[in-house]
Amino acid sequence: MLRTRTHCEVFSKTLSLLYTTTATRSLSQHCRAQILPNPRCFFDESVQVKVDGLSPYQKVELRSTVKDDKGVLFKASALYAADAAGQVDLCRSPSLGGSYTGVEPMGLFWSLKAQTPHSKLSKKDVLDPLMVDIEALHEDTGEVFATETNERRFMTEGMRRIPLSLNEGRIRGVLFIPPGQGPFPAVLDMYILGGGISEIRASLLANNGFVVLALAYFGYQDLPKTIPKFFDLEYFEEAITFLRTHPEVHGPGIGILSISRSGDLALSMSSFLSGISATVCINSCSANILAPLVYKDLVIPPLTPVLENITTTPSGIFNIRDVLPDPETEGNRSSVIPIERSGSTFLFAASEDDQNWNSGFFAKQATARLKNDGKENFEVVTYPGAGHFLEVPYMPHCPSGFHPAVGKEVVFGGEPKAHHEAQLDLWRRIPEFFSKHLGAQPIRSCQCHPHPEQKCVAIGGDESSYTERTPDEGRAAGCRL
Repeated sequence: MLRTRTHCEVFSKTLSLLYTTTATRSLSQHCRAQILPNPRCFFDESVQVKVDGLSPYQKVELRSTVKDDKGVLFKASALYAADAAGQVDLCRSPSLGGSYTGVEPMGLFWSLKAQTPHSKLSKKDVLDPLMVDIEALHEDTGEVFATETNERRFMTEGMRRIPLSLNEGRIRGVLFIPPGQGPFPAVLDMYILGGGISEIRASLLANNGFVVLALAYFGYQDLPKTIPKFFDLEYFEEAITFLRTHPEVHGPGIGILSISRSGDLALSMSSFLSGISATVCINSCSANILAPLVYKDLVIPPLTPVLENITTTPSGIFNIRDVLPDPETEGNRSSVIPIERSGSTFLFAASEDDQNWNSGFFAKQATARLKNDGKENFEVVTYPGAGHFLEVPYMPHCPSGFHPAVGKEVVFGGEPKAHHEAQLDLWRRIPEFFSKHLGAQPIRSCQCHPHPEQKCVAIGGDESSYTERTPDEGRAAGCRL
């Protein structure tokens, strides 16, 4: 009797496995993953991810993977249940668990997480797209039903990418000139303390109809490899002059886009140099930091950090949020940047969970100086739950990383979803701000099929709000393809 029951159990399990395997093969033959309206788009654009051909209410895991220029792998995954028609549509289907939950049309992108700790997504060559692979897998067996690849590009067709050479004097970086008939408004883009430049941000901003110079100030080509002993403001003045006198640039003033340490450089430029009409400071400090700032006979000393305020997280990472003292206290005021001198208009963006330093506090101090001088030439936007590195939309959140001034890994703060929402909002504001104060009309972001019989889809403020047009109609309305 026992032997008969055992044989029955084995037969039942074998039959069940055979049925599951057969069903899985059947599903894999009919299942299809789609990226709409086009698997090719710009990095800062949203797409619609759909999977159909599933069984009604079938559970399926969706997984996204991408490898950056340094070979670091980023992954995200979420569990979904198909509807009665056997379809999963990320614009209306809720994630049941995984990297995120709920209805998140772009969840497989913004929730990507580095598989190597303390890594920030790196893409130095914007001539090539970033390829994000999407897979649909069986919940139990892990067998892949369907795959699709999203080609996320950076430069619109016809854009000129011009690396600066010795012919441009001391300045180093890459100039992006949009297609079409110029001249265009211009923006000087300065990146983080790690050195080098961000061609991602510069090229995507140039897609909006701006000439953008991604300016390096160390750690690039023949520039100093490490943080210099002092920052020479005349170097940045040379970059401003280069932009203002470029034949593809219209004036009278230019814009500056800065983040983190480059923020106080941007404030210094706006305060002491002419020809700057609009300045964006993202999570910056209101005082000079790290090294003296020199401009002709002027020297602004750096704010002295209070190293005793460094704390350590339970995982052993440094937290340096409270290392910089109040710049307005006695003994520190010589480091404060006198932005009340500036004729520029400012946009300050501050993340409330910035653990690199207290960005909100510094933004308040900067605007207080402007108010006390009777000026209202500023806007301030704050983001609850966001961390230090506010980047372009759908850039994976970087909660921690190596800090070149500290020499160790530090925490940068932020919660992935709140950080993602902040990046979306800020990236909408930046082109509008520059367009308003530099005299340009913002170009409407658009995704477009390459074939004339297909439709062009222009994206509005809502990720799911699409307006169908033919490609010719789309280009007439500002399509970037």
